[in-house]
Amino acid sequence: MSKIPAFTSTITRIRIIDAARDWLGTPYVHQASAKGAGCDCLGLVRGVWRALYGGEPEIPPAYTPDWNERRWKAAGGEEALLDAARRNMTARDDLAFEPGDVLIFRVSPDGPAKHCGIATAPERFIHAYAGRAVVEGWLSPWWRRRLAGVFVFPGAEE
Repeated sequence: MSKIPAFTSTITRIRIIDAARDWLGTPYVHQASAKGAGCDCLGLVRGVWRALYGGEPEIPPAYTPDWNERRWKAAGGEEALLDAARRNMTARDDLAFEPGDVLIFRVSPDGPAKHCGIATAPERFIHAYAGRAVVEGWLSPWWRRRLAGVFVFPGAEE
């Protein structure tokens, strides 16, 4: 069961994007979620959630860089990242998104969803780039073809 927070202030799309941009330049560190020190893609989304709500809805278990591929194959296609997003956010059924939405991708078209970021404009998103840092980049056709899910933060104004 999700631990959706009580809202003490309005969650606007601008506020979500500003919180994500605060992480720009944070070095990529697998399984971390510390602004300025290091994070991975999930750590970025977790950090933005904490900035918006003060805590996290759930803490992910320890995972290796290939954790989702191994679990996905062993569990017959289990989608751990998508399932966690569904428990804690509102899914958009048509994969259309707005700035401030969480985007989840399949890096391999026939593999599990294992990468995420936050849309900042119709053609841009912020994500933790493996081996580099948190960047705001172009949502290229390569990324768009791999979009597996779009989610809205709880209470975000439409």
